Amino acid sequence: MATTIRQLAQMKRDGERIPMVTAYDYTAARIADAAGIPIILVGDSLGMVVLGYDSTIPVTMDDMVRHTRMVSRGSSNALIVADLPFMAYQVDSNEAMRNAGRLMQDGGAHTVKMEGGVAIADTVRRIVDAGVPVMGHIGLTPQSVNALGGYRVQGRTRATARRLLDDAVAVQDAGAYAVVLECVPSQLAKVITERLSIPTIGIGAGPDCDGQVQVFHDMLGLFPDFLPKHARRYATLSDDIAGAFRRYAEDVRSGDFPAEAESFTMNEAVLTDLLDG
Repeated sequence: MATTIRQLAQMKRDGERIPMVTAYDYTAARIADAAGIPIILVGDSLGMVVLGYDSTIPVTMDDMVRHTRMVSRGSSNALIVADLPFMAYQVDSNEAMRNAGRLMQDGGAHTVKMEGGVAIADTVRRIVDAGVPVMGHIGLTPQSVNALGGYRVQGRTRATARRLLDDAVAVQDAGAYAVVLECVPSQLAKVITERLSIPTIGIGAGPDCDGQVQVFHDMLGLFPDFLPKHARRYATLSDDIAGAFRRYAEDVRSGDFPAEAESFTMNEAVLTDLLDG
């Protein structure tokens, strides 16, 4: 049975840290699920790491539904959280409800994630009241990167720190079961975590959040030329994969692949009969 939002609440009460990773397809979901990761996020970050865009803004509902469906088929035990992409919930709450329902009905998500605080609290409340669990996301909100002036740490001034505190409380009061804190000073993230009764999930928000989330491609070293400050690389798979491709190409060129072990045979009598005929 998949992890539930009630279990996450209990983990916060017990002081048990919550690991969360992104996954964007069936294979990645199977690996994360087998490793015992309790939450898998189908993030709109797929726009950059899978689809090759320079931001999350071009990601569509169709993209999110398709990739969420892949992940939901690959996981049996994790809570599947799917991002509502840019402009999927900002226009009005009716459209937000339809899109949240689509991620669950068509994509197989267990919950949805929405970026914003006070400004979207009413929409969060309506979606939660309709039976859709919502994870919030405040701080650096990538869908608002143009309004924020780039990918910058949020909450370093008194005014912006106050705004983040208000956003966190607003999301909690609207009924969100957890909130992601992205690129928030660790001291402020600690204060928010202590003030909220719901779990906080940090990404670039220091060690005092209730949990952490990392992007699949960052932690596995699939983009070796760039590593965000908030990420830790646990493998360098790009090197391993490139090396495997090179060895494969060499074996093909030398005639070493395929060998007898990778080939199929047929009855020689059948072949003789065919040629004689």
